[in-house]
Amino acid sequence: MIGIIGAMQDEVETLISDMNVEEKTEYASMIFHKGNLCGQNVVIVKSGIGKVNAAICAQVLVDKFHVDKLINTGIAGSLDAAIDIGDIVISTDMVQHDVDASTFGDPVGQVPNMDVFSFPADKELIEKAVEANTEANPDIHTYTGRIVSGDQFISDNAVKERLVSLFGAKCTEMEGAAIGHAAYLNKVSCVIIRAISDKADNSAEVDYPEFEAKAIIHSVRLVKCLLKKLG
Repeated sequence: MIGIIGAMQDEVETLISDMNVEEKTEYASMIFHKGNLCGQNVVIVKSGIGKVNAAICAQVLVDKFHVDKLINTGIAGSLDAAIDIGDIVISTDMVQHDVDASTFGDPVGQVPNMDVFSFPADKELIEKAVEANTEANPDIHTYTGRIVSGDQFISDNAVKERLVSLFGAKCTEMEGAAIGHAAYLNKVSCVIIRAISDKADNSAEVDYPEFEAKAIIHSVRLVKCLLKKLG
């Protein structure tokens, strides 16, 4: 069983409209749709914003639906000048950038008493997600690398440079590392997929509604292609 956690309502609704829904259930104020999509048994859900929502969502998928793979899609701010708005970043690993127990000697980002600094994405899911995006969305670029998450929207150049310096990450958002954390503790596979919406600074903005519409199209195509490859 594969759990698909989406960030954008229209994206989730589009995926659900294409699946054979067998069951619709509410847990923790989230609506879970269980069924079949592209030949795979899946559960699709919109998690809500932030690390707590994301972690609770992932745990429900493990406990109630017994998923063994987690795919999370959404948007992020680029931390790499080469990665432009509209491009896709696929996680190699995830770190919670707003965890700071450095007073006790831990590096910033280290969750105290955890045996890892970053939460790894599954190698097969990474490889197949890269292949899927290259095939499904040949008009955009695909990148892999570390994704950092925190309960804050990054729009300040100084904060952006700090994240680059500390973590060498490709992009920043608000959910992925929490899902990676939950996946690690539960020993299930995961991958985080992000469409770049901004440069995580105060640079000129694109027309967000236009970007979101394109991001949804790209994400839906990618997920469907990825599911077929996992078959």
